[in-house]
Amino acid sequence: MTTPSAATQSTAPVTGGPASAPSGVPRGRGSLGPVGLVLAGGVSVQFGGALAVTLMPRAGALGVVTLRLLVAALVLMVLCRPKLRGHSRADWGTVIVFGVAMAAMNGLFYQSVARIPLGPAVTLEVLGPLTLSVLASRRAINIVWAALALAGVFLLGGGGFSSLDPVGVAFALGAGAMWAAYIVFSARTGRRFPQADGLALAMGVAAVLFLPLGVAESGTKLLDPTILALGAAVAVLSSVLPYTLELLALRRLPASTFAILMSLEPALAAAAGFLILDQALSTTEAAAIALVIAASMGAVRTQVGRGRAKTAGTGS
Repeated sequence: MTTPSAATQSTAPVTGGPASAPSGVPRGRGSLGPVGLVLAGGVSVQFGGALAVTLMPRAGALGVVTLRLLVAALVLMVLCRPKLRGHSRADWGTVIVFGVAMAAMNGLFYQSVARIPLGPAVTLEVLGPLTLSVLASRRAINIVWAALALAGVFLLGGGGFSSLDPVGVAFALGAGAMWAAYIVFSARTGRRFPQADGLALAMGVAAVLFLPLGVAESGTKLLDPTILALGAAVAVLSSVLPYTLELLALRRLPASTFAILMSLEPALAAAAGFLILDQALSTTEAAAIALVIAASMGAVRTQVGRGRAKTAGTGS
């Protein structure tokens, strides 16, 4: 699954993950390390998602989401130890909406991968951040990126999604919409809370919201030692490890480069689905994923170019 990354200070929409990086980040050869960290985080996320799919028959989709959110929330709360006092009502309102978006994004996505292959699910989900990026840029070239993405979706659906469960498709598109909302409120939370405190609190909100759903679906299965261990592994692979790697990478990596790397998520998901779940892609599906990746990268580069043009125009 695509990772809900740490909240950041920027409002610039990107296709997933943190939206900003510290100024003065080194470029050139020094960026090879951060690139490796981001790619490792992406691999971890998608293979964690594949592991989650194997766990669903035993714990249910809602049960797996519950375990992932609970373990990730506990780890982040221990590591970040966010302060609960000294925040305004607006601060708490922002972090609660952030947590709701996170819970909905995870829940909808896991319902999707329970019905359709991992690669197509991530491809459909990434349309949410892509749409956000295109709308925010408002440049004519984005018509090209939108057309590429729509062509990819058309190919993926075989001209009508006859080869994919329509309910799974709907869940994936819903997850994409929640991912776009996640990006917006991630930035807002990052402006109100230091470091990753807002992320830890939002993860706690998401875990509390999802707990009744997981208990209702899975009940005492969630207490099974094997299921607990596998759920913890999903949380580490899909949340804790990627967050850590991405935060380290963003200290030295331009946000634009990070966003483009995040556009590779559908390809990583397809690889994880093939290696772990034996979900092979047809030539048409592979071409569809490639089109969506190209559209996502193009939209990010357009957004970055627009930002640089504005900076140059102001002489700053």
